[in-house]
Amino acid sequence: MHQCPDCPAKLKTGRGLTQHRNAKHRDISPASAEEDDLSTCSYRWHALLNGRPCDENGHFLPQGQPPPPAETVSVVIADGASPWAPFGSRIEFDQAHFHFVELQSSEAEIDKALDMWAASVSEFGGEVPWQNAQELYHTIDEIQHGDAPWKVYRIRYNGPLPRGTPPKWMTETYELCARNSQQVVHNQLSTPGFKDTINYVPYQQFNKQADLIAKDPATHGSFFVPIVAGSDKTTVSVATGHQEYHPVYMSPGNLTNTARRAHGNSFLPVAFLPIPKTNRRHRKTAAFQKFCRQMYHSALACVFEPLRSGMTTPDVVRCPDGHFRHAVYGLGPYIADYPEQVWLAGIVQGWCPKCNAPPENLDINNAIPRSSTMTDFLVKSFNAGTLWSDFGIRADVIPFTHRFPRADIHELLSPDLLHQVIKGCFKDHLVTWVNEYLVGEFGEAHANAIIDDIDRRISAVPPFPGIRRFPEGRDFLQWTGDDSKALMKVYLPAIAGHVPPGIVKCLSAFLDFCYLARQNAISSQTLAQLDDALARFHDHRKIFIEAGVRQDLISLPRQHALKHYGRSIRLFGSPNGLCSSMTESKHIKAVKEPWRRSNRCNALFQMLTTNCRLDKMAAARQRFASRGMMQGSTYDYTMKVLRGEQPQPPDPNNGSDDDDENDSDTAVLGPKVLSSVELAQTPQRNYSTDLDELAASIEQPRLPELVRRFLFDQLNPDSPLTSSDVPLGNCPRVLSRISVFHSAVARFYAPSDLCGAGGMYREFIRSCPSWRKEYPRRDTVFVCTGSEADPMLGMVIGRVYLFFSFVHSGVYYPCALVHWLVPIGEQPDPHTGLWVVKPEFERNGRRTMGVVHLDSVARAAHLIGACGTSCLPDDFHFSDSLDAFRAFYVNRYADHHMFEFLS
Repeated sequence: MHQCPDCPAKLKTGRGLTQHRNAKHRDISPASAEEDDLSTCSYRWHALLNGRPCDENGHFLPQGQPPPPAETVSVVIADGASPWAPFGSRIEFDQAHFHFVELQSSEAEIDKALDMWAASVSEFGGEVPWQNAQELYHTIDEIQHGDAPWKVYRIRYNGPLPRGTPPKWMTETYELCARNSQQVVHNQLSTPGFKDTINYVPYQQFNKQADLIAKDPATHGSFFVPIVAGSDKTTVSVATGHQEYHPVYMSPGNLTNTARRAHGNSFLPVAFLPIPKTNRRHRKTAAFQKFCRQMYHSALACVFEPLRSGMTTPDVVRCPDGHFRHAVYGLGPYIADYPEQVWLAGIVQGWCPKCNAPPENLDINNAIPRSSTMTDFLVKSFNAGTLWSDFGIRADVIPFTHRFPRADIHELLSPDLLHQVIKGCFKDHLVTWVNEYLVGEFGEAHANAIIDDIDRRISAVPPFPGIRRFPEGRDFLQWTGDDSKALMKVYLPAIAGHVPPGIVKCLSAFLDFCYLARQNAISSQTLAQLDDALARFHDHRKIFIEAGVRQDLISLPRQHALKHYGRSIRLFGSPNGLCSSMTESKHIKAVKEPWRRSNRCNALFQMLTTNCRLDKMAAARQRFASRGMMQGSTYDYTMKVLRGEQPQPPDPNNGSDDDDENDSDTAVLGPKVLSSVELAQTPQRNYSTDLDELAASIEQPRLPELVRRFLFDQLNPDSPLTSSDVPLGNCPRVLSRISVFHSAVARFYAPSDLCGAGGMYREFIRSCPSWRKEYPRRDTVFVCTGSEADPMLGMVIGRVYLFFSFVHSGVYYPCALVHWLVPIGEQPDPHTGLWVVKPEFERNGRRTMGVVHLDSVARAAHLIGACGTSCLPDDFHFSDSLDAFRAFYVNRYADHHMFEFLS
């Protein structure tokens, strides 16, 4: 037997130990290395742009000198001011945060709450800090941190006017609302919460801008701050006049993908672009379109103008670790969907913004990458008509990046996973093509029956953490990005058997590409796999041409964009942190919720005020938390202060998360730690604590025998015999009390999924006789066996029928009683690429059961029934899935961690 150095688990073989450690103790690398799988290799750090700390005047500090001391914390400051300034106490701040940030209370609701608060304290002679909502707003406005006020720039058309009455758009004044982008990035970089999620030094492959910057000796010792930007139109109301807004967001590119996708100020609105409108008659005129595009680029240039001086002369900024450093800015990747990319690149609709492939054949092999230098040369050499028809270039637009050093818009456009891959290729193309194939092959009536069965298969998927339920399959009218992401996880097994193997292979290759591209850490090996998946997808998608679903050529901009992912990933890293899903999610907090809080009259300026106040409240909360002043509830903190206790800054090495069994599977706060699976904190009542009585009550008569044989293996790890080889009488008895649990908690490092700032994720594994008082729920798990005979990466699947624990000879044993499911064949299914397993039964028809130590459980598994060509009955319920099917697909697309885990 081999002892795991990281936990008490014992494995029979060296290969088993390796598989166990890969499954249980993987990815424990520094946070600074989490963005690239190069953490297993040697970094080559940039020698000149090395982010040396300096003082606030820009003078470099001696090596090892600590940052300036943080502000001292005391309940009463020397001059009599409150440490909660501009608030008077924790109670005042929590009241303001609760009503303004959490509840988003209206002014009338705040007035009512203050009135009730005043009534409750008046009989004791107390007073409330604010008489009305306006006074509360004034206090929020006094917060000094996180402030980046908005400024309005007015823009007008200055071209020639036609005779007579000119169109209204020519005489109207448009307003660009923007913050000082330099101040915004200062606020972001000074956030203490980003201390462990920021990189100060570029590493190989170096960004080309870093090498260009380092040619100037004045920049040596600085750190490069690429500005990640993104813009996307959003509609807040259609019924009341089609209210549209066009926000621009920005983020320091030094932050890790995990930090950028997390909540907070890592991605902030910096501007709202003007949206010119006119009547239908003028909408498509060349003059109006030229004006719209030129104003668009002029506005963007204005937004980033405050950063331009810092792109050549270092700017002294305060960093999350408390040190000051010299920062050199540069325009980084720009996040946009395809229509916006067309505007940004100044190209004709239908062409590629990254290369000169013609729209009628985008996937030609000899396409030349676009560049601003090449575009300038072509504009000087050809007339506007030739540029439009032969090169897809609009001669009337100069991209805003021309004003900034080291910036080429064609290179800066980042991959867009949401619109290009998830919504575009999957939802709009592949799902639609599958349905069109069925109609063309079987006729509309039969095809509809098959599509209905596909929907039933989707709705029959067993529950799993993070997987949405589709009670009616995928037959919904309005698809959101979340709908598409959820459907991708379960769609492949649903169509298997109803469509030819070629279509299944096409979907499998595409899903492989998508999940590889969405990984948080991408290595050179991953890039090779990405290219292979894309090649397989291009090869297998020909079946849609052969079936008549598509014409002789597939030339679609969003599918063509996949060809540029490899180069873009080498330039910018994982697209997971550069996806338009981030800008769309920010729309909720930055645009839609502030709009709902406005009175709809001049709503934009009210929205900007709300955004400012939200940023200030977030900055104040972070500041108070860094001093330890947000620990505990309002009441607990107040009692500590009354007892004379002082708040203590939190220990950065101690994360916290709530183990409440009723909590949903979620991100885990705190740093990266070893993966683990633990029983729930509280055992269940109403179960016998005697092993024999428990076995009878749960109708598992072999439980005592299985526990004794399990204990023999645990106590005799070096024995040449296993427990199945010895008489039961030679196995030790369990005499202690048995504790029963309905769930276990798995924690693991999963930065590619929605996770905490440290990259940790928590999921619950359930085994209970009545889930939500409706049906039994017995989840499935991966169990590391360490057996050379196990083909599925040294693991098998177990369906958990009981979580329990006991103590023997002073040693605590957390266990699970599982029903084994074993792989069918030595390889995954050749069509879906998924492993297929079947339940294992003994000769007498009883389930093959076993007891395993919880340390051998890697995480939950997700199984989907393999239907083949059979159709499910209309009344089939998903709770019966794990009992009804004779074979199951092991769903590696359940989440990104699962995909990496099984790859």
